[in-house]
Amino acid sequence: MDFYSIVEKAKKTGKIEKGTNEVTKAIEMGTAKLVVYAADVEPKEIVTHLPAICKEKGIPCQEVDSKQKLGAAAGIPVATASVAVVDAGEAASEIAKLKSEK
Repeated sequence: MDFYSIVEKAKKTGKIEKGTNEVTKAIEMGTAKLVVYAADVEPKEIVTHLPAICKEKGIPCQEVDSKQKLGAAAGIPVATASVAVVDAGEAASEIAKLKSEK
């Protein structure tokens, strides 16, 4: 499954939060439907808490290889460590599939 295209679709037709602070807030408030974070973040501690709190809240969480590509998928000109899909828009069916696979 292409998580970059899910983020892109959600950005165009729904709502996303960018950056680890915003993503963490979205998870804690229970508004995040999917969390995607980059593997190449330095230092790793910036994103290491995300999978644990997602699991606690029952939110699908996925690691992708590049913060640069994640930033591009989120529609911003800089890299981003993480993105939360708050309103899935047209990506809703893909996110529903993820939840059923878990």
